[in-house]
Amino acid sequence: MDGSMRSYHGHHGKECVHNPIPYNPGQNRLLAALPEEVLERLEPHLERVRMELGWVLHESGEPLRHVYFPIDSIVSLMCELDDGASGEIAVAGNEGLIGVAMFMGGKSTLNRAVVQSAGFAYRIRADVLVREFEQGGPLQDLVLRYTQALITQMAQTAMCNRYHEVEQQLCRWLLLSLDRMPSNELTMTQELIAANLGVRREGVTEAAGKLQAAGLIHYSRGKITVLDRPKLEARVCECYAVVEKEFDRLLPKRI
Repeated sequence: MDGSMRSYHGHHGKECVHNPIPYNPGQNRLLAALPEEVLERLEPHLERVRMELGWVLHESGEPLRHVYFPIDSIVSLMCELDDGASGEIAVAGNEGLIGVAMFMGGKSTLNRAVVQSAGFAYRIRADVLVREFEQGGPLQDLVLRYTQALITQMAQTAMCNRYHEVEQQLCRWLLLSLDRMPSNELTMTQELIAANLGVRREGVTEAAGKLQAAGLIHYSRGKITVLDRPKLEARVCECYAVVEKEFDRLLPKRI
């Protein structure tokens, strides 16, 4: 292995790799918004990490040791029941971070964080970031604003899953994912989408078929390409706009 790279093992034995390449805070919306003096304190502790599809960042009830700032990866926050049923309660990408429980005093959370779309993220030890947070100032303000936006997303997701059709839920999920991706293509099987939405696979198949027949998306071999975003936005429920407006209201300009 190249001397500039080190490997470590994530949960469930999955191996990931990080390398100390030149730091670019502009790749994450929160890091990009921090003042220079704060970034200078954090930079020595930031590692660029490869986020593999399906990698579990933390399990339910597990102590959080690291906080992640996604760059081009997407992470699903999942809630699971005793009978094995699960559903996505929020999604995080380059607009935010994974590990808000560290700042709320709990040091653990009842959801699990799973990489939904592979890519990269900046990783930092939780205790290092908490020390900076406890000093007050820009980082604390930014994290609290992000947490409020995340709570809004969780609440709106619960309402959407309860009251809206699977097709509308799928449109919302696609748009939220696209907003956090550098391209219009997602790698995701219908089984995983169904698990995220907490619905039957047949429901996702039917909804995706309708969107494809209308020329909005193309689905093939686990890849979804969005062909007509404006029409997708026209078919989505109000839940998507509510969440995005709150993120734009509370956080600095999108990168």
